[in-house]
Amino acid sequence: MLGTCGVDSLDGLYADVPDGLRLARHYSLPDEMSEKEVRDFFDALGRKNRVMTCFAGAGYYHHYAPSLISAIVSRSEFLTAYTPYQPEISQGTLHYIFEYQSMMSSLTGMDVSNASMYDGTTAAAEAMLMMNASMRKGGRILTSATMNPRTLAVMQTYAHFHGIELEIIPSTASGMTDMALLKSRIAAGGVAGVVVPSPNYYGILEDFSGLSDACHAVKALLAVDSPASALAVIKSAGEWGADIACGDAQSLGMPLSYGGPTLGYLCSTKALMRKMPGRIVGATVDRDGQRVFVLTLQAREQHIRREKATSNICSNQGLMTLYAAVYMSLMGSRGLEEVNRRGIEGAHYLADRLAATGTMTLTYPDSPYLNEFVMTVRPGTDAYLTAAAAQGILGGVKIDGRHVLIAVTEMQTRTDMDRLVAVAASLV
Repeated sequence: MLGTCGVDSLDGLYADVPDGLRLARHYSLPDEMSEKEVRDFFDALGRKNRVMTCFAGAGYYHHYAPSLISAIVSRSEFLTAYTPYQPEISQGTLHYIFEYQSMMSSLTGMDVSNASMYDGTTAAAEAMLMMNASMRKGGRILTSATMNPRTLAVMQTYAHFHGIELEIIPSTASGMTDMALLKSRIAAGGVAGVVVPSPNYYGILEDFSGLSDACHAVKALLAVDSPASALAVIKSAGEWGADIACGDAQSLGMPLSYGGPTLGYLCSTKALMRKMPGRIVGATVDRDGQRVFVLTLQAREQHIRREKATSNICSNQGLMTLYAAVYMSLMGSRGLEEVNRRGIEGAHYLADRLAATGTMTLTYPDSPYLNEFVMTVRPGTDAYLTAAAAQGILGGVKIDGRHVLIAVTEMQTRTDMDRLVAVAASLV
């Protein structure tokens, strides 16, 4: 191998690396351990973690995961080949993707779902690319300043490298999209599509009445971005008359795990299914009349030639797709509704109690919210978050020096909320 590289030693291979960046001593590797010793080591390491009560959200939420999930996802029926291009040996993978897609289509009110998005940010960016590809001469994509800032950042990156003009419509004093300005921009023409959040970054539920009509009147498309769990109780993209639904499925019981993995979902109307990137699995019957599953529309989820690709994403998060499918099947529609009901009740209870302390006020008091809300902190967010952390609480996500975003799910008890209220009351 060194000879093929044209060098005669490892030192020669790394000759371009400055001496100051190279390790000048032996690797500091621990002695070998038995399996038990390895387990004990990591158990001791894990005990150093400080488990805190989590009121942080901003797109990623602490939900309960039924213990049955881990048992089901490890069953041999699903431990088939990673790549489902050969259906005769990949029925387990194809089956759960089909079930996942069926449930996501039902949840979003869309006709078709794929199963290949990394997370909610890339799902929104892929929705934008679908819109751009659907308009022959291209066009501007409009979105809202009330989108999650991380999603906006990814959309801007995609737009820059695809030559797409992305215009961000500002928000109003009520924390919502300036709908009058948005509709006027749509009516002006030259728009390929619109991407809006529900609920938005501030937890507010916006009213999109008439927005799909405004888009379709100028042959533009509408996409609605939502956390998957919330779709059990709010208007879905299909009910808003949208063409595309996108968002993050992490809220379907997936552990936060220091940032991932999560799962993005992307669904659309039947008219757009050939513009949708990624895997789409269909059900059919074999020559013996038995139900089987196959990739449909395309033989694989991605084109081999980059210039012909419909997406920059070539891989499928199969494990997380299976995880989401199992979670939804275990919870059912009533279970998802109950999870959201508890979050909503807890959020409104906590917001009222925090406001009663006198150190905080609800930033958007006249705007409807689900399980997340913004509080204005008079002593400042840093003082509040520091005091909460000292009590073992993640008090929310800092928006700026005076505003904090607080989320409640079924995981926080009234006792937990009262502890956070006590922290707020102690601020000077």
